[in-house]
Amino acid sequence: MIRSGTRLGIDVGKARIGVARSDPHAILATPVETVPRDQSGSADLARIAELANEMSAMELVVGLPINLSGRRTPSTDDAENFAHRLAAAVAVPVRLVDERLSTTQAQGQLRQSGRNTKNSRGIIDQAAAVVILQHALDAERTSGNAPGVAVEIGGSQ
Repeated sequence: MIRSGTRLGIDVGKARIGVARSDPHAILATPVETVPRDQSGSADLARIAELANEMSAMELVVGLPINLSGRRTPSTDDAENFAHRLAAAVAVPVRLVDERLSTTQAQGQLRQSGRNTKNSRGIIDQAAAVVILQHALDAERTSGNAPGVAVEIGGSQ
């Protein structure tokens, strides 16, 4: 059985952060917005916290990019560090979930809908966040357990 409540899906990139949301019944993920990445401050964290509050999110799901062979990459560390900072900035739990191929899948879906990658960068980030969140919702529905790994506040590596 899946827990009810709205969740936000987060796709962390170097320049942009895609945000998606689920419906309160945790059935379907939809795009919300693309937040500019703030490497030197915390405006991105503040905006995501604001969205979580506005949407009464019960949980945030952050994609953890791991390469196809299961190894960590610099992007893995970046997403993990961002998730720890986000956990300290929001009043709801944050979870990390495997996001292998989410951007590739999102690009494929956009191509199928007639959009090209160059003109759809911000939309790709949102679409990747949708893929991450939908995967997490489906995994929870199948297993009956919360997806991924809980992020501990102050547990940054």
